[in-house]
Amino acid sequence: MSVQSQKQPPASTAQPLLALRGLQVAYGGIRAVRGVDLTVGEGELVCLIGANGAGKSTTLRAICGLVPVAGGEVHYAGQAITGTASFELVRKGLVMVPEGRGIFGQLTIEENLAMGAYTRRDPAQIRRDTERVFSLFPRLAERRKQSAGTLSGGEQQMVAMGRAMIARPRLLLLDEPSMGLAPLMVEKVFEVVRTIASEGVTILLIEQNAKLALENSHRGYVMESGELILQGPAQQLLHDPKVREAYLGEI
Repeated sequence: MSVQSQKQPPASTAQPLLALRGLQVAYGGIRAVRGVDLTVGEGELVCLIGANGAGKSTTLRAICGLVPVAGGEVHYAGQAITGTASFELVRKGLVMVPEGRGIFGQLTIEENLAMGAYTRRDPAQIRRDTERVFSLFPRLAERRKQSAGTLSGGEQQMVAMGRAMIARPRLLLLDEPSMGLAPLMVEKVFEVVRTIASEGVTILLIEQNAKLALENSHRGYVMESGELILQGPAQQLLHDPKVREAYLGEI
């Protein structure tokens, strides 16, 4: 089941929750992101697809303040956030699950999840949210006292997503959530992505599996060499001949 089949895309509003305007990121003299304009409306699940090295992850890192912006602006909830520290953005409800998961290997699953609540001051609700994560990922509940570094890649991805959920995101950025996972684990991860989206959390998804990303999104953007070359409704892009040939392995 896809997000498309669960609900229609939210009605567009004059002011998107996230807006990139002419975003540029450079590493030395190399421009990795070249004047990107992108929007995500409240309640939308939007994907950004493209080949390795296209600039997708760099775009997410720039949104989160993890790499400096060389030009353009990032707006979130009507405010310019370009250059804002990452921890401040988490307080505002902008949360990322990074590529590679970024978990704390020496800490237990429970301790990793607790890190997602570091900006919160409501212990009773934090406990309820933690149990909610365990209900979505029963495998984590069984191993809650286990060191996260001893988990499989799929289980570590569950921990990373659970930690982000406990931060109570208004906008969730997901960077390659299916990377390196077995097919059954990929389906479980995307089942939770669909659940989060159905509960009203806005999501910007980066995913190398273009078919999977488009099947589960309302809208999509296609990035190539740091620039957006296509955009539109996800179902439209899914059937676009250029997308099918370049990213879905069809001719």
